[in-house]
Amino acid sequence: MSETLPPSIQKVLDRFAAMGREEKMQALVAYAKRLEPLPERLAALDRAAFTVPECQTRVDLFPEAHDGRLHFWADVNVRQSPTIAAFLSVVFSAVNDQPPGVTLALPDDFVPRMMQGLGLSARESGLTAMVARLKRHAREAAA
Repeated sequence: MSETLPPSIQKVLDRFAAMGREEKMQALVAYAKRLEPLPERLAALDRAAFTVPECQTRVDLFPEAHDGRLHFWADVNVRQSPTIAAFLSVVFSAVNDQPPGVTLALPDDFVPRMMQGLGLSARESGLTAMVARLKRHAREAAA
């Protein structure tokens, strides 16, 4: 592959590419437990601008920019949607507290590369929509 990804994104993709299906499932369970809870200051906001409508599950993504870096938060029911919580936790581990350019560098095939072999293709369009939403927030923050 000719594109050079930011190290934090490459590390995530390499880690998941090296895992078998069972390892990936275990890793996702662990990541789901690590998703940061939504801060109260964000829970009070009108959610309309933060909801990802393409998802079957209710997911709200909140960006915060500080000192040229982005931090994303998600409001998702971890018990009902552990795969989504895990996926977001993984993505956030790669892009949080980085400049917007890191989020914008997420490759278009990030979702299939990360979720390969899990048999969760029905979820891919929603996960891809979440990545698109993160990139949109990053473009706005970079503008």
